[in-house]
Amino acid sequence: MKTDVVIIGGGVIGTAIARELSRFNINIILIEKEDDVAMGTSKGNSGIIHAGYNDDFNTLKGELNIKSNPKFDKLCADLKILFKRIGSLVIGFSQEDFRKLKELKENGEKNGIENLEIIRGPKLFELEPNLNPQAKYALYAPSAGIISPYKFTIALADNAVINGVKVLLETEAKDIRIEEKQVYGVVTNRGLIETRIVINAAGLHADEIAEAAGDNFKINPIKGEYQLFDKQWGNLVNHILFPIPTKLSKGILVAPTVHDNLLIGPNSYWVKDKDDPATTKAGTEEVCEGARKLVPNLPHQDLVASFAGLRADIEGRNDFIIEASKKIRGFINVADIESPGLSSVPAIAEMVSGILKEVVKEISPQLELNCQDDFVETLVEQPKFADYLDKTGEWQEIVEKDTDYGEIICRCEKVSKGEILRAIHQPLPARSLDAIKRRVRAGMGRCQGGFCSPKVLKILSEELKISPLKVSKKGPGSEILKTKTKEIIKETGVKFKDEVRV
Repeated sequence: MKTDVVIIGGGVIGTAIARELSRFNINIILIEKEDDVAMGTSKGNSGIIHAGYNDDFNTLKGELNIKSNPKFDKLCADLKILFKRIGSLVIGFSQEDFRKLKELKENGEKNGIENLEIIRGPKLFELEPNLNPQAKYALYAPSAGIISPYKFTIALADNAVINGVKVLLETEAKDIRIEEKQVYGVVTNRGLIETRIVINAAGLHADEIAEAAGDNFKINPIKGEYQLFDKQWGNLVNHILFPIPTKLSKGILVAPTVHDNLLIGPNSYWVKDKDDPATTKAGTEEVCEGARKLVPNLPHQDLVASFAGLRADIEGRNDFIIEASKKIRGFINVADIESPGLSSVPAIAEMVSGILKEVVKEISPQLELNCQDDFVETLVEQPKFADYLDKTGEWQEIVEKDTDYGEIICRCEKVSKGEILRAIHQPLPARSLDAIKRRVRAGMGRCQGGFCSPKVLKILSEELKISPLKVSKKGPGSEILKTKTKEIIKETGVKFKDEVRV
């Protein structure tokens, strides 16, 4: 297999780069070792689009966050995903906190952020009635917002595929083939992909990919644990609430989600395993304790899910790495993209596009990066039953055109069969229960798939034309069903009511 550019990593950074580069008339392959995009840091984070007051504008973090923040309204409208610019409040309790808030405000204003305001007194509790009564001050940043990071990643990938990018899932980069200090190809578990340009957007594993190309830095994973509450608690707060930030993190926040749940977290601590998203009892307690400092009357029940995310950190470094290798021609690192990485996505992709142009001039002057005349900027709006609950007449018109939209599969999240079928056949198709969940939310409600999972499994089996025994939760090795009960009956004589046994 041969191509012009290989992007390693199907997180939000890799897919955003793929979409941006698909503007050019070049061949692009994105490889991802998991069975779907958004399987790492991009699915386990807060989903916050930061205003940009926290980082120095002289850093890439500060510069790219500031450039990106205003772009999210149009970008999310083009990709047909939710983005809510609800604003953020950094909460202070003491005079020392007040001094820190002033520093953040001054830094933000130097960065060019408008409408920053330090709020105190009754106005603070008018904005947030459930805030800790001991709170005295808050830095208000109206430009902050919330997004679904995994839906954003999937939409970017869909748009890239529509524009010609080839996405190879379950394809792991094993090595970088180099000849005479020039990239020659990427060795994968499925064979060699010949290319002269590699973009390393491998997230937590970017250091391993970089080492294969002769660049040396060490990524240490930082784990953050979260708790997600039922939608009836989504209006407990109106803004993103932050504590005073520390050098390690922006702290344990309390915020609504774009899907009207309530999210608290994360804590932050270094771990050794880059692929261990397990939650802990101590972590759960720490998150609850930290969140209750901001909102004391957090619910003690209606917890929908606990989860953890891992993010990349290079000890002693406090900035992104976005640059062409100085040792190997054709190799570009996009690494150490921790917070505000999600908030910086559009500008990161544009910066990589600029670097690519310079790399092409150096190694392939004959390869002209001309823009495609038929680049597709937007995705098509797809009907969602949850959006039509008070417009039943309009939904009925959709059902009359396609009866699959009349069968509700997920009761908690109000997801129809038509939406699930569409997810299976969209540009980057869903092939597992979790992939369906990330696209249309079937299984994300109160029962966490207890009711709808067997139905989704059946739909996947029928549409993919595979045995129910082959349907997985999240790719090979996570198959849901073990064997047919008829085979158990034959072997043991024990009878079960159902045809298959989990």
